[in-house]
Amino acid sequence: MNWKLPPLPYPKHALEPHLSARTLEYHHDKHHAGYLATLREDIDGTALGESSLEELVMHTRGKLFNPAAQVWNHTFYWQCMSPDGGGTAPATVRRTVEQAFGSMDEFVAALTAAATDHFGSGWAWLYRHRDDDRLVIASTADAETPFAAGHTPILTIDVWEHAYYLDYQHERRRYVETFMERLVNWEFARRNLERRSDTHIRLPAH
Repeated sequence: MNWKLPPLPYPKHALEPHLSARTLEYHHDKHHAGYLATLREDIDGTALGESSLEELVMHTRGKLFNPAAQVWNHTFYWQCMSPDGGGTAPATVRRTVEQAFGSMDEFVAALTAAATDHFGSGWAWLYRHRDDDRLVIASTADAETPFAAGHTPILTIDVWEHAYYLDYQHERRRYVETFMERLVNWEFARRNLERRSDTHIRLPAH
């Protein structure tokens, strides 16, 4: 297994003042890197060492699933934010979201509630259901991810405390509202909505 930690898609200071360089350094360089190190330690030298990250997320559980899913989730999460994020969603995103949830305001309120009301560590997701293509808003605990069940993630918000505590302390709602107003990468969401298949996020090799 020769994976390396994928770099952030923007400089660490690029999301300031909404998320600090200190938060991104701690989150990406410590937590994300830590999950990858644990995964490498667990599967190096085993038959699973030749597996793709997607295969590990889809086909393992427990000890192996947790770090693999966290590597996948974080790689996806970084792309859900942009220095030019927030604001008005592209017309194609608005139309799709309005068909599913009634209005953009109702969608934002529902995703914000999923992230804010989730108890403990986890993630809030917008994903396309594998069976009927409907859009779903849901939260998952710990490392769980809709991708493992074959659904297509569109957006996610990390609600583990290490994602926001240095900047927002206990105010998870304020972090989530800032994410939606200032950081959400609507262009990434648009591409995922149009793809209608898995995102094929892979770790680059040395």
